[in-house]
Amino acid sequence: MTTLGIIADTHVPQRMPQLPEGIARAFRSVELILHAGDVNKNYVLEQLNRIAPTLAVAGNADLFRSGLPAKRVIEIEGKRIGLVHGHGSWWLYLLHKITDLPTYNKSRYRYMAYAAFMDDHVDAIVFGHTHRPDVKTHRGVLLFNPGSVAPEYYETTGPQIGLLHVDADQIRTEIVKL
Repeated sequence: MTTLGIIADTHVPQRMPQLPEGIARAFRSVELILHAGDVNKNYVLEQLNRIAPTLAVAGNADLFRSGLPAKRVIEIEGKRIGLVHGHGSWWLYLLHKITDLPTYNKSRYRYMAYAAFMDDHVDAIVFGHTHRPDVKTHRGVLLFNPGSVAPEYYETTGPQIGLLHVDADQIRTEIVKL
């Protein structure tokens, strides 16, 4: 079994000056960290790389300056895992900023994450963007959003990260509050 650290929406220094304490402890047994975007500054990835090798994608707050890809597919224990921020294109992002007020459509963001990998035959998709934890299976694909590390904890009381436990037979999720 391989354990991956899952993190999203750190927004350092945009919304907080540094990563919260407890990340190194929570990720002490992971072999790889996946960051689902809105990193903001590349030194955050350098800090995470000191804990474990880290792969990241660009979020809507990273585009045009991070050099990160929009999505990735990695293979662990024979399972294909997609990594994306989940905001869709810039046009969709702006449209949803307007149309989501005053409600929030969780299924829309799940679908955008799923749609990013329709041709990639993945077993799981890790995404962020919503700042809300989410675990759902759609058409046999596990969708996992650990929630936010940065403020704006819509459904939690503070920062959190996730763990993805992967082996040849299954993929299991875990949310860890910091």
